[in-house]
Amino acid sequence: MFWKHVAVLIVLPALFAITAAAQIVTPGSDAPAPPKTLPGLNDPSVSGAPVDLGTYVIGANDVLNIEVFENKDYTKLYPVRTDGMLTIPLFGEMKAEGLTPLQLKKQLTETLSEKLKDPEVSVTVWEVRSKKYTVTGQVKRPGPFPLVRPTTVFEALNDAGGFIDAFANQRDILILRGDMTFHFSYKDYINGKHRDKNIVLQNDDTVVVK
Repeated sequence: MFWKHVAVLIVLPALFAITAAAQIVTPGSDAPAPPKTLPGLNDPSVSGAPVDLGTYVIGANDVLNIEVFENKDYTKLYPVRTDGMLTIPLFGEMKAEGLTPLQLKKQLTETLSEKLKDPEVSVTVWEVRSKKYTVTGQVKRPGPFPLVRPTTVFEALNDAGGFIDAFANQRDILILRGDMTFHFSYKDYINGKHRDKNIVLQNDDTVVVK
């Protein structure tokens, strides 16, 4: 009986050592590659903006994810510069601002075909930085929001978490657009009135809840 206990005490540490060694990932193994990162991204967990690739218009400062199948030299995150240009390795500069992701995909495919055989290109928007709106005042989550899709005042208020309390002025919400001011009544809208006041926001609009 004594020797059986000794044998167990010897075998157990050996098993723990083997299990721990099996969990160590050695260089060159099939461990997943680290996620792509780009200096300046506020939220490293961002993995793509839900934009319509056929209608969204790329703007300056947007971050694009360009992938070329089986070609790591071109597959990475590309920030659109303030002049609207991208820098493509070995090819130079390319205009991205004003194009949709699908239009840019077509343009990139044609350009890369000069040196690559039948390149398979995909273009997605990693982060929207060129278009935003702001909700401020008596809402639960005030601040700027990316304008990735057509967004109404009502939707913007919901995205901001709704009102802090019942004392927020829900009958006269302001939408500031340049030197223009629009008015929206949340109370009227949910009661089926003045639906035409639920306007679609534009870039740099500010929604104010007093």
